[in-house]
Amino acid sequence: MKMGNDDKTMKIVECVPNFSEGRDPAVIEAITGKISGVGGVSLLGVEPDRDYNRCVVTMVGPPRGVVEAAFGATKAASELIDMRSHRGEHPRLGATDVVPFVPVSGVTTAECVELAGEYGRRVASELGIPVYLYEEAARVPERRNLSNIRKGEYEGLAEKLKDPAWKPDFGGAVFNQKSGATVTGARFFLIAYNVNLDTNDKQIAHEIALRIRESGRTIKDPAGTSTRIPGKLKSVKAMGVHLERVDIAQVSINLTNYTVTPPHVAFEEVSREAKELGVGVTGSEVVGLVPKESLIMAGKFYSPGGTPQDEDSLIATAVERLGLSSLDPFEPEKKIIEFMIRDNSHGHR
Repeated sequence: MKMGNDDKTMKIVECVPNFSEGRDPAVIEAITGKISGVGGVSLLGVEPDRDYNRCVVTMVGPPRGVVEAAFGATKAASELIDMRSHRGEHPRLGATDVVPFVPVSGVTTAECVELAGEYGRRVASELGIPVYLYEEAARVPERRNLSNIRKGEYEGLAEKLKDPAWKPDFGGAVFNQKSGATVTGARFFLIAYNVNLDTNDKQIAHEIALRIRESGRTIKDPAGTSTRIPGKLKSVKAMGVHLERVDIAQVSINLTNYTVTPPHVAFEEVSREAKELGVGVTGSEVVGLVPKESLIMAGKFYSPGGTPQDEDSLIATAVERLGLSSLDPFEPEKKIIEFMIRDNSHGHR
């Protein structure tokens, strides 16, 4: 991605904090204001969801600046969000639920692991919030998977902290009633990708999720022995949700490595499973930003006979065939990370 003559020496990290507030614009603005106020850091996306009661924020910038911005936003969230009264469709552990650091340019995954550690130590020591490390930053295998750490959610956190196996990576095993706990780490670029169904039955959406997600499902025989049945798609996490604002069920998907399972492959598999269950697919959406390559891949897949097309045409084909504008308009210049970094590159000079 071209960002100026000094591109080779530019260190750029993406950070995508998820906050447990999707309904109060004033709270969201106060939190994100702590990001846009840090020099060199560009706030690329703010996407609140009322049903999830969650806001996904995307920023990019130099490593130290991004850590500073993430901490400032976390501090604001700890002051403005009270988990004791929080309700929403999306699993969550705390006011600032998860803060991943993602290498974009001139930065290694190992460096992002260090950034997560720096951020986690500061949150624990200065804000009194227990912090867990996940994905590439995890210190034990059981904590690589975010869903393992989140199991029991905020409501089960007080009990979880009593278990020595779940001692936080930073901070004491003390329950912070207001803020809960925060998870941080380093990972590959994740695409939050949701497929819309023409039913409002959440159970159908969840059944599809069980069939496609890599972890699959666990069943027990009459003797009580558990057996795991893997799902069909690698590098995929999924669950079924109900979107109240449009009264539809949705297969909520995290594509943890889009080079393994890109959006169009997930979309096609959900469509197949939905048809088998007697429902249809009406489109999909990307929450946050998406790498250009993933849409180019979809555009090529859907191009008749592999007809060569220019980049813009391939993206337009992907948007149309995946139904990315079915709920809200998909604007490539605001949703594709390369375009957003290009348009905000003045902020990194």
